[in-house]
Amino acid sequence: MTVTPADHRYLQVARTLRKEIVDGVYPVGAQLPTEHELCERFEVSRYTVREALRRLRDDNLVISRPRAGTTVAPRAATNTYAQDVVSINDLLAFATGAQFTIESNAMVTIDGELAERTGLPLGEQWLAVRGYRQADGDVAPVCRTEYYINRSFAAVGRLLQRHSGPIFPLIEDLFGVSIVEVHQEISAIVTSPELAAGLKIAAGSAALQMQRTYTTSDGEIAQVTVNTHPSDRFRHAMTMRRVKG
Repeated sequence: MTVTPADHRYLQVARTLRKEIVDGVYPVGAQLPTEHELCERFEVSRYTVREALRRLRDDNLVISRPRAGTTVAPRAATNTYAQDVVSINDLLAFATGAQFTIESNAMVTIDGELAERTGLPLGEQWLAVRGYRQADGDVAPVCRTEYYINRSFAAVGRLLQRHSGPIFPLIEDLFGVSIVEVHQEISAIVTSPELAAGLKIAAGSAALQMQRTYTTSDGEIAQVTVNTHPSDRFRHAMTMRRVKG
């Protein structure tokens, strides 16, 4: 799909207003400027302003009512993510069910190996948070976990030492964005000596690698998560039901 300059402009307007909402310039319940005022401020057309406001509504940041204008909405406490045929409930449950011990938390440049493994653009800088997840009482880790966080949202890295749950809700709350799509791939790999040592398995053992890519309503990749599980410590269950048509 070809993106025109007008498309870029409404995203820029939406991002500016989103940041101002998150920063408290427009608190919950406050009314945003009128469409006419926004057109003058950003020097854009009414169409561009309306598309920007629609994007904020899609993110559940504002509510628009006829003759009442647009007001800042309370932030929803939870979100539901669904595949075409099955609900995904493990995104939060898995991350809160095993303690994540961080080994490294730093900006990295995506090299060829990382680009191939994660699908992220070669040469870009992303925040890499790496470590192991371990269940209470277990000697061996549940999995090796790697988070790659878009540079735009890298400020969440300062909060992670005191945060035990998943990262993507932090991104949503801090930056006022909504994760609207989570793409998951599971593949089989052979562990390197370094990875095997961390997982406490023999080098060359089989493992399953689960990669999730989190995309915002702006079509921007916010985060890529890679969990690598020893094959004997991983089980994926999915229930499908026939839909009457």
